[in-house]
Amino acid sequence: MSKVCQLTGKKPISGNNVSHSNRKTKRKFYPNVHTKRFYIQEKDQWVTLKVSAKAIRTINKLGLLEYLNKLDKKGVDHGVKF
Repeated sequence: MSKVCQLTGKKPISGNNVSHSNRKTKRKFYPNVHTKRFYIQEKDQWVTLKVSAKAIRTINKLGLLEYLNKLDKKGVDHGVKF
C-alpha cells in the first residue's frame, strides 16, 4: 500500500533517528494518509480517494469539486475521473 496522497502528492521522506548520544540512523517520516469516500453533490456520485489530513481539511473548507478545479488550474494530475 503506497503512502502517497492523490491530491497533494505528499509522500514519505527520509531523515534520521537521533539518539541521546547523538548517533544517527536512517528512518522514514510517513504522511498522515487516509482512504476516504467523498460525495460530490453536483455529480450525484461517490469518489474514494487516498488523501492526507491537510487535503481533507482543504476539501472541508472549499468542497471537493472546487478543490479539484483549483488543482486542474495549477496543472496537478490528481487522477480523479468523472
